[in-house]
Amino acid sequence: QVQLLESGGGLVQPGGSLRLSCAASGSIFRINRMGWYRQAPGKQRELVAIVTSDGFTNYADSVKGRFTISRDKAKNTVNLRMNSLKPEDTAVYYCNYWARGMDYWGKGTLVTVSS
Repeated sequence: QVQLLESGGGLVQPGGSLRLSCAASGSIFRINRMGWYRQAPGKQRELVAIVTSDGFTNYADSVKGRFTISRDKAKNTVNLRMNSLKPEDTAVYYCNYWARGMDYWGKGTLVTVSS
């Protein structure tokens, strides 16, 4: 089992920045992938950004150039720095851990971009 503890999120004005963090604990495998997904009201959950244990990253087109994902392998943490936030970034953001065909999810943290 893997447990994910998220922090960050909240209310921010358009153009502002936020940082999300997620710490994984439990049965952590050396080869894995961590990342963030989001789900806006009335929409399906979608990929935001992922980073593998080898350091490979992938971003949704809608956040490229604005969001940066990073991880600390020693601490099993993943961070998402979000800049130039837009109202359409409003969603519940979920931390994800994947290894050996198993997906684990955090409880989610709400990000609201509004003036």
